[in-house]
Amino acid sequence: MGNVEGDAAAGGVGTARAVPTGEWEREPHPSDSLRTFGAVLQALREHAGLSREELGTWVRFSKHTVESVELGRRMPDEAFVERAEEATGNTGALRKSARHLTRGEAGLAAWFRRWARLEREAVSLCTYECRLVPGLLQSEAYARAVFEGTIPLRTDAELEAQLTARMERQKMMRERPTVPFSFIVEEHVFRRRFGDAEAMRELLDHVLERSAPRNVTLQVVPLDAGLHACLDGPVRILETPAGQRLGYSEGQENGRLISDRKEVSLLCQRYDTLRSQALSPKETRALLERLRGEL
Repeated sequence: MGNVEGDAAAGGVGTARAVPTGEWEREPHPSDSLRTFGAVLQALREHAGLSREELGTWVRFSKHTVESVELGRRMPDEAFVERAEEATGNTGALRKSARHLTRGEAGLAAWFRRWARLEREAVSLCTYECRLVPGLLQSEAYARAVFEGTIPLRTDAELEAQLTARMERQKMMRERPTVPFSFIVEEHVFRRRFGDAEAMRELLDHVLERSAPRNVTLQVVPLDAGLHACLDGPVRILETPAGQRLGYSEGQENGRLISDRKEVSLLCQRYDTLRSQALSPKETRALLERLRGEL
């Protein structure tokens, strides 16, 4: 899941501006789509033999704004896109790519953004975790402890943005009561101590509450389960509204969206096998309640 995650995306191209020489605010968290659009704009501009200053004259913005858009630092408005299209030969590339522009997402790792957007539209979601409590089940104190332990260190503002994003992301489970959420988590994850006993009790209470609804299934892989098929690392699997299954795996400072059918099928087989080896939801709940009582 990554230490940095959330779902604060805002999409779309802005409305046309009345002031032709105006400037936009810089995007605090440039998105992949903004960077891609900027690269396309730069390639088309250079192919047309235009400098940034010359394109700026066409779009009625300064060369600095053109530069910022090309570097993915600013969201272009509708007027900018239309005029840039005309200036670069009316290929249609800018108009089409502008439809997919999204703003950066505070508190969300760059490699997690695409998955987070897919996750919010998914009709089912499966998560196996062996490192830490899944973000959708974390208590606020646990999430804060995770962020505070991250290297490089975050500023207070960055930490708060990450914490807000994670707590906001959890609303997805409450707001989508008919979507199945399945979690398989290694027992040692819940035994790893953080904070004091009260913080641990709060975490376990939070997990028990979040996993109580009928559409949420939580299973723990007990310590004595031995080796199993998912030891390659954490994995997520979702199904899109169109019926396509996608996978996601994550490591140090990176994440990979998996769309290849054979790879996703293999991940599904591994997940289903582990599901049969893990404790049942009822047994899992009893284990977590026992762990809480031992604190």
